[in-house]
Amino acid sequence: MKRIARAILSVSDKEGIVELGRALAAGGTTILSTGGTARRLREEGVPVREVGEATGFPEMLGGRVRTLHPIIFGGILGRRSREGDRREMEKHGIEPIDLVVVNFYPFRETAATPGATEEEIVESIDIGGPSLLRAAAKSFEDVAVLHRPDQYVPFLERLASPEGADLAYRRELAAAAFRHVEEYDAAIRDWFDEGGEGEEHPRRFRLEGTLRRALRYGENPHQSAAWYDRSGSTDRFRVLQGKELSYNNLLDADAALRLVREFDGPAAVVVKHGNPCGAAALADPREAFLAAYAGDPQSAFGGIVALNRPVDGLLASEMKPHFLEVIAAPGFDDEALDLLGKKKNLRLLLVEGAGAGARPPEIRVLADGFLTMDPDPIGPSGERWRVATERAPTEAEALDLRFAWKVVKHVRSNAILLARKGRTLGVGAGQMSRVDAAELAVTKARGAGHETAGAVLASDGFFPFPDGVERAAEAGIVALIQPGGSIRDAEVIAEADRRGLAMVLTGVRHFRH
Repeated sequence: MKRIARAILSVSDKEGIVELGRALAAGGTTILSTGGTARRLREEGVPVREVGEATGFPEMLGGRVRTLHPIIFGGILGRRSREGDRREMEKHGIEPIDLVVVNFYPFRETAATPGATEEEIVESIDIGGPSLLRAAAKSFEDVAVLHRPDQYVPFLERLASPEGADLAYRRELAAAAFRHVEEYDAAIRDWFDEGGEGEEHPRRFRLEGTLRRALRYGENPHQSAAWYDRSGSTDRFRVLQGKELSYNNLLDADAALRLVREFDGPAAVVVKHGNPCGAAALADPREAFLAAYAGDPQSAFGGIVALNRPVDGLLASEMKPHFLEVIAAPGFDDEALDLLGKKKNLRLLLVEGAGAGARPPEIRVLADGFLTMDPDPIGPSGERWRVATERAPTEAEALDLRFAWKVVKHVRSNAILLARKGRTLGVGAGQMSRVDAAELAVTKARGAGHETAGAVLASDGFFPFPDGVERAAEAGIVALIQPGGSIRDAEVIAEADRRGLAMVLTGVRHFRH
């Protein structure tokens, strides 16, 4: 395909359509169009023929019927290679259409508009557009199909190239068109499915993504893996330097970013094998990084760092001596890029727009199916919290309890976390027994050279027995935060009172399996 004899242009998104129409017309293409597209082209001096002129029928039913006619669909679906098709087209005065350029009514945008009525949403369901796109994609041997403005210039360049818009290229365009129709239809289906009264979850769940890249391997070298971008994602990850990101790097970076997003002020997180081994929320990003790394420097070796503030040269100079796999941040200044760029294997991940908008549901795959779950939020500090002990936490202890509660949510259960002055001291992650998790947190803290006396403790689930409180008191812990809800809550609280500890019950647990 080197030349387009006839084309139909009918778009909701008018971006780039005038330039495309002008280029086609200059090449001798007869352009058919509808409604607003035809008006726009005509206003810009692009010669255009209304579809109604070709079919002999005007647009009708308030614009619901425009292109649905044998003159149009016969011109797209007629097979040039079949004599029988050619004879039928000639008999009925059907001329071939070589190019279809269509994009759809903005259904998603209309459905997401606050206050949109059901009638407005239903009327934004495109019928003719998807039909044209499917027909053109089915006829890719003879017809090219475009559905996005960013396809226009590459298409014109292909037409002008020696190979033209060849069969392989038209097949690619057809595949992209079918994907677009599928996504559009799925959005409509989901809207209808979610319209059922009293239904908390849609009857069908769709997970859509676009292949970003194949990964070298998965969790282990014998496992194949790939990275997909979620449709509609508000996160933008851009690798600025370093080795290719691995499957495990991406999992850990995601875990670190989820945690660092919990904080409005400057914060830093170090993650290893899916768990935070250090976190800090302090007045300065540099101080936060140093405190987070010092939380457990042995575990932080080879870890993933995430920050919620840009990295400057001073902060980069503190990071450079350490062996880190990934640094993820919303920005890196020139000095930071120059310093960290000397470590060729270190991945620098620029995170733009991370955390903006609603978080998607959590998804876990089973052997036969999958589970979905709403994200686990933390409400305003103190929401549903109550002091259960005779002694209330001091103001400083309360600040540390709020900090610890945000971090422990991101530790694998059973989870116990020790903190003081806005930084973690020790993390007990993924233990089968909560008392073991408490002992591990104390051991980790002391192993890193931290003084546990005067620290606070957060537990992601309730204490089933008083023994966890006993271990905390023996380590010098002064205040605890936990969900409560055990049948032995009274015994646990009594043990805290006996030891002179403050205990806050949140009424909400944060298991992470």
